[in-house]
Amino acid sequence: MALGEQVYGFFIPTVTLMGVGSSNQLGEQVKVLGGTRALIVTDKGLASLGVADQIKVSVEEAGVKAFVFDGAEPNPTDVNVHDGLKVFNDNKCDMIISLGGGSSHDCAKGVGIVATNGGHIRDYEGVDKSSKPMPPFIAINTTAGTASEMTRFCIITNTSNHVKMAIVDWRVTPNVAIDDPVLMTGMPPALTAATGMDALTHAIEAYVSTIATPVTDACALMAIKLISENLRGAVANGQNLEVRDKMAYAQYLAGMAFNNASLGYVHGMAHQLGGFYNLPHGVCNAILLPVVEEFNMLANLKRFVDIAVAMGENVEGLSDREAADKAIAAIKKLSVDVGIPTGLKGLGVKEKDMETMAQNAMKDACSATNPRTATLEEVINMFKAAM
Repeated sequence: MALGEQVYGFFIPTVTLMGVGSSNQLGEQVKVLGGTRALIVTDKGLASLGVADQIKVSVEEAGVKAFVFDGAEPNPTDVNVHDGLKVFNDNKCDMIISLGGGSSHDCAKGVGIVATNGGHIRDYEGVDKSSKPMPPFIAINTTAGTASEMTRFCIITNTSNHVKMAIVDWRVTPNVAIDDPVLMTGMPPALTAATGMDALTHAIEAYVSTIATPVTDACALMAIKLISENLRGAVANGQNLEVRDKMAYAQYLAGMAFNNASLGYVHGMAHQLGGFYNLPHGVCNAILLPVVEEFNMLANLKRFVDIAVAMGENVEGLSDREAADKAIAAIKKLSVDVGIPTGLKGLGVKEKDMETMAQNAMKDACSATNPRTATLEEVINMFKAAM
């Protein structure tokens, strides 16, 4: 391709607030965006813990009426989206605030895109299918993994065929993202591990993507380094604000990388596992990551050398292939250390579903930028190798 034939976009929220106590600025941001009636989209866990009510108080102290919808489920569905949309419309809301991890943010994005564009959430599968802006949107993050609080990605399960729809649309990018590590200290070790490995997957897939740029490369490599250095500590002691803060930055940097360089087969395949079996997205990514990247190594060995170095491996005196192998070994070691299950078989995945899942994975929007093209049989074999 000749210079100038390819144009790359870069998408991030207009404002991001980070660091200990950053969520205290919510009221100020609500005022700036000018809404009068806000829908808070969250999950039942955060609602039962009283976190949603705390956010509601902050919003209403800023002079904006707030209503809580706590129906965002893990792997949010089109039903969740339209249930939330009903609450939005019934209460004449004109602003959205998401509170939680990727499920809450994605559900909120779905509500917002249909609220202003009409139709059904299924109409927006694909890239930039909307034509009107979302309502003002603030995303408050409580996990360190999905980066959905700052991306243009929205993943919603279609309940008619159990396939996760990838909605990639710059209009669903939140206006304001808030990443306060204080809100992340309540994550249990297993969730910390799963979301952290999700972030690592984002960074690695973005780094080896066919549309990676120097800007996304810088974000991806720093994310890999920070996750490798801090995820174990966050799993071991979730109250450690220093490592929580570094993981918050790491997952955000990984988001900056994949939000603009996209992803690959790991996500394309993981989406099928989530759609078919309702499995945790981060766990699926973690199990698939070393298998898929071992397949991808052939496409660009030097990129995998860089990954090994970012993960703290000593590659001095090694060939590119030997150093690349160290990257795969480091991924596996980190996954084991933080307690990720060792295979898909124990999660109830069945070989009889693999051909259908592989076919769907190859059509997934995330798979388009994988560095090595696979046949259907090769994708099936990767599922089998992850068992």
